[in-house]
Amino acid sequence: MKRGDSLADPPTAPYASGSRPPDPVGSEGGEPDTLIPGVVSSGPSGIVVDDPTTISGVYALGEVIGRGGMGEVLLAHDRRIGRDVALKRLRTGSPSEDDVARFLREARIQARLDHPAIVPVYELGRDPTGRPYFTMKRLAGVTLAELLVSSAATRQRLLRAFADLCRAVDFAHSRGVVHRDLKPANIVLGEFGDVYVLDWGVARVVGDAAEDVVVTADIDTLEGSAPAGQVLGTPGYMAPEQFHDPDVGRPADVYSLGTILFELLAGEPLHPRGPAATASTFAAGTVVSAAGRRPDRGIPPELDALCVSMLQAKPTPRPTARRCADAIEEYLDGDRDLTKRRAMAIELVWTARTALEHDRRAEAMRAASRALALDPNTDGAAEIVTGLILEPPRDVPREVRELLRAADGDDIIRHARAAIPGYLLIAAMMLIVIWNGVLDWPLVLGIIGTALAMAAAAHQLTRQPHWSFPAWVIYASGNAFIGLLLSRFAGPFTFVPALLTFVTASVITYPVFLERRWLLMGIMLGGLLAPFGLEELGIFRDTWALRDGGFVNYVHGMNVSTSSAVFVVILAGVATLMMAGIQSTRVGRANRLAQHRLVTQAWHLRQLLPATPTPAAVTAPVR
Repeated sequence: MKRGDSLADPPTAPYASGSRPPDPVGSEGGEPDTLIPGVVSSGPSGIVVDDPTTISGVYALGEVIGRGGMGEVLLAHDRRIGRDVALKRLRTGSPSEDDVARFLREARIQARLDHPAIVPVYELGRDPTGRPYFTMKRLAGVTLAELLVSSAATRQRLLRAFADLCRAVDFAHSRGVVHRDLKPANIVLGEFGDVYVLDWGVARVVGDAAEDVVVTADIDTLEGSAPAGQVLGTPGYMAPEQFHDPDVGRPADVYSLGTILFELLAGEPLHPRGPAATASTFAAGTVVSAAGRRPDRGIPPELDALCVSMLQAKPTPRPTARRCADAIEEYLDGDRDLTKRRAMAIELVWTARTALEHDRRAEAMRAASRALALDPNTDGAAEIVTGLILEPPRDVPREVRELLRAADGDDIIRHARAAIPGYLLIAAMMLIVIWNGVLDWPLVLGIIGTALAMAAAAHQLTRQPHWSFPAWVIYASGNAFIGLLLSRFAGPFTFVPALLTFVTASVITYPVFLERRWLLMGIMLGGLLAPFGLEELGIFRDTWALRDGGFVNYVHGMNVSTSSAVFVVILAGVATLMMAGIQSTRVGRANRLAQHRLVTQAWHLRQLLPATPTPAAVTAPVR
């Protein structure tokens, strides 16, 4: 940042005006430029040629097309050769000696950097009031900052411009010049693919330039720091070391280039605008990855790795500007180093395995996926991705637990809906018993009431599948109690054991009893064996006996003196068999469908990932 500039409001790039029409002013279809107040006549390109306000009678001055902290840039017309130029001069009419020295130093640095991407300086002089000025090529184009905001350019175009930018910065570095204020607003993309680096006002000259560098004795005398309390550069694009010491070297420019590349790749700045940029520059302990911040943009891994290397906190590990340009051009030309990609992929596989050992599944998935993107044939990458997708984690995340709980609820609802008809069928059987003849009305009514209560409980499960553990114990006990009543009704050796077996097999599918199967089986065994113990203790009347080598079953609930009693007993057995068959079919179909879906998903995944050949697959004949 130059003297007087605000940290929150960096100066506008002075040499290009993106809002200006591409055709020269005054040409066919063009409109005259806005002129200085008091000007009434214009020459080529809208520049006044008869106005007395000129410099040495040579440059007719036009409108201001840019302002910075110390200087301003005007459109001017060189009367000698009839061309438009950009003229930069100090804004104040009585500048200090320090301001004049810095201004002249900027002009001399820019003039001696003879490169296509650096605006050429035509002339250096002073106006009649003694203010220094210099003229340079007038540019037509837009700044990189405008293009990044408008998204008008493709990534390919921006990358090629960025490679040219790196070449220009490398050229300056070879001449011993460090820019120190690289940012999108100081980069202009011309209408014909040309790229320009602007604003060398805070550039620094270092003492280790290439042998063929021109003499710089007259431009390194002001080498030094910013005025007290100010920094040189723009926060958000400055290297961390530049905040503490303005006498930085070439790596500081590389960091600034890295912030530009990050913004180009991610579509957003690396650091926030304004005062928060300084804190953000020092906040991150590790370098932010553009691909990590914006995974939706499909950032190539080579470019992401290059950007990360350019944004290293320490200056030493950063690549040179030339290496950055080479890397961008290699990517654009499709010349990707296969050996390097394979090495990067292998390293990422080891990173994924280390993350798996510490149960960092998300990190392992990202590393293995990037390894596959770099080299689909990397050993172990496909297996890691497949395993992570198909195998559940040791510590299930809360979000997954909620999804599993919802899936369990769906299973409970499905089983409960299938159980309701069974309970209603038991109650309906009692109606047939009433038609045949009832011997123990309290017992029959108890069976009907319990069956209806269990049907109501199953219906409640379809609306609220997640019960407390005591409620589930009561639900299981109700099923056992039905078995106890039915054993008193028709004897414990008729259809009751088969019915309790079916009920146990059905209820145990609920998630709470899958984890406590012995509790459920204990409750159901109680319903089966309790009548025998109660009869042995004399509390219940006997329902069976062994006589004359035969087995006698006593029925206390219904009249069995008629032939219809046999029909009722057979019907009860048929109903039990049918209910068991229907319920087991539903459970089996659901399990089969889930298994088929899992196998199909695994097959689809294997089609997306590179196959790992097995000995059988290798030696098998082709048919």
